[in-house]
Amino acid sequence: MTIRAFASPVLFTSAMLLPACSPPEQTAESLADGPQDGFWSALASHCGNAYRGTLVSDDAADADFAEADMVMHVRECSEDRIAVPFHVAIDGQWDRSRTWVFTRTDAGLRLKHDHRHEDGSSDAVTMYGGDTVDAGTAAAQNFPVDAESIAMFEREGLGASVTNVWTVEVEPAISGDGSFVYQLQRTIEGGAPEDRFFRVEFDLSTAAETPSAPWGHE
Repeated sequence: MTIRAFASPVLFTSAMLLPACSPPEQTAESLADGPQDGFWSALASHCGNAYRGTLVSDDAADADFAEADMVMHVRECSEDRIAVPFHVAIDGQWDRSRTWVFTRTDAGLRLKHDHRHEDGSSDAVTMYGGDTVDAGTAAAQNFPVDAESIAMFEREGLGASVTNVWTVEVEPAISGDGSFVYQLQRTIEGGAPEDRFFRVEFDLSTAAETPSAPWGHE
């Protein structure tokens, strides 16, 4: 089964990654500089770890994901880039095409989706996402779709995706539990032809076995 990234029904992928790193030391002070600094530090505190997840939304478009094994891996961390491959197994076959790529910008934070094929080549729909438009919180950041992504969606016939808003939530490693959440939402009120809601939650209390490299980065 071929699974596309989260643009139309479902679409994601893999970024240029560096070897796993050791989590930076986390303190209450290091998480309190500002909401986006706190969010970045919380995510980076999991660097090198992988966690299992579960689909918690119930859109019919995601029926195949309801029973799928899911693992996210905080595989690469630097001062201005964090790459998180998202691995999904449906019918026992692992799809390693997706990586969430977080970067710092002069204006805030950015989330992009790097989507690859099994041979490592980029999908026609890749590196889409958005930038934060407000400070958010240390626990959650919203990423409305950006102009570059809108142009690509329109070019590729994915008009419903031009109102996408991605939300990511994370608790720092020092909490010892909590969750990492990836969410995609678009609404009729926001201009979408129909509502769309996809949400996966990962349990941060127990690290999973490190998954294989995402496609294109073996």
